[in-house]
Amino acid sequence: MTVTAEHTDALARLGYALSDGTRARILLALREAPAFPSDLAAGLGVSKQVMSNQLSCLRGCGLVFGEPEGRRTRYRLADAHLGRALGELLELVLVVDPTCCGPEGCTCG
Repeated sequence: MTVTAEHTDALARLGYALSDGTRARILLALREAPAFPSDLAAGLGVSKQVMSNQLSCLRGCGLVFGEPEGRRTRYRLADAHLGRALGELLELVLVVDPTCCGPEGCTCG
């Protein structure tokens, strides 16, 4: 497969989405099943406003899709490949030196 600018852009959007713990948890929850924002907020222990903001970000990244159901919107992953990719990422075992990376950046070299 030839890697294109679209591929690298999609990976960057996924990386951005996963760089925030709440967004990562939303994606993992939606990997299990589609859900309404209020149910996601309750399940993840965040406010409805936080959930709305994070879902807006994930929609903008093209990672989730909202399907209107009456007066509510149910969210799901935009593509089944994303769910499988998240599953593969969960299988990785990463060893991170806790003194190496922090809020100020990574100093590992």
